[in-house]
Amino acid sequence: MHLIRFGEKGKERPGLWQHGNIVDLTAVFREIPDIGEDFFREGWLETVRAVKAPGTRMRVRIGCPVSRPGKIICLGKNYAAHAKETGLDMPKRPLLFCKTANALSGPFDSILMPQSSCQIDWEVELAVIIGREGKRITRAAAFDYIAGFSVFNDVSGRDAQFAEGQWFRGKSFDTFAPMGPALVTLDDIGGPEDLQRLRLTTVVNGVTMQDGNTREMIFTLPEIIADISQDITLMPGDIIATGTPAGVGFFRDPPILLKAGDVVTCAIEKIGAIENRVVAE
Repeated sequence: MHLIRFGEKGKERPGLWQHGNIVDLTAVFREIPDIGEDFFREGWLETVRAVKAPGTRMRVRIGCPVSRPGKIICLGKNYAAHAKETGLDMPKRPLLFCKTANALSGPFDSILMPQSSCQIDWEVELAVIIGREGKRITRAAAFDYIAGFSVFNDVSGRDAQFAEGQWFRGKSFDTFAPMGPALVTLDDIGGPEDLQRLRLTTVVNGVTMQDGNTREMIFTLPEIIADISQDITLMPGDIIATGTPAGVGFFRDPPILLKAGDVVTCAIEKIGAIENRVVAE
C-alpha cells in the first residue's frame, strides 16, 4: 500500500496511490484524519487497506506523506563507508540527532537555499514511520511498531553543522527534509529481509553521487528502534531517518556542494524517488 498526501502546501489531504491514480480518501471516509498521530492511533492504516477503488488521474502536488510528526530522529554514521569518508570513528551505538518538522517538504518541492549557510549537501536515507506508541521495544517486536517506509533526503548545511558546531541548525533549515513520494507499507516491499538489501542512490544534475545498499548499515532497523526506545517513547507518526551511504558532497576532494539550479534525485528501490530543485530564497 502506498499512502500519500496531496494538495497545495498546508492543505494536503490523505490519498491512496493506485498505480498512477489517486484515491481521495476524504471522499471515501469523511471522518478520516490527516496522516499523522491520530491516523495511526485510530487504526486508519488497516481501514484504508480494504479500499479497492481504482482512483483517478490527478495533476496535483504531492506533499510529505506524514503530517507534523512529533519527532524526526536521524542517525549519523550508520553506513561503514560513509563513516570512513568522514574520517571519524565507527559508532559503538546508534548516533542520534534530530531535525525539526519545519524542514519537511514534499517529494518534488524546491530546496530553499538558506541565507546563513552556503555549504549545502545531500544525504539519501531510508525513513521509517512509526505506527504505534512504544517504549523499550524489543528487537523481535520492532516491526510491529512500523507503519511504513519512505525516501528521505537529509539535506545539510555543512558550514553550520561543522564549522559552527550547530548540528541542530544545519540540519533543520526550512525544506531540508524532502520526503516521499509515499508511505509504503512493508507488504509492498516484501519482508523484513528485503529491507536489508535495498539500493539507495543520489543523482545530482544527472551524475550519480551516492550508490549504496541498506545491507551496509552498521545498525539494523530492529537495533535502531530498540536503542532509541530504551528511554525515548516513540509515538505514532514519528520519523526515523536511518543514515546515509558514502558519496556525500562535502567529503569529496574537492568538495561538491549544491547551488541554486541544481536538481537532486534520491531513490530507494521498491519505495520510489524524490526530486528537488535547489532555489535561491
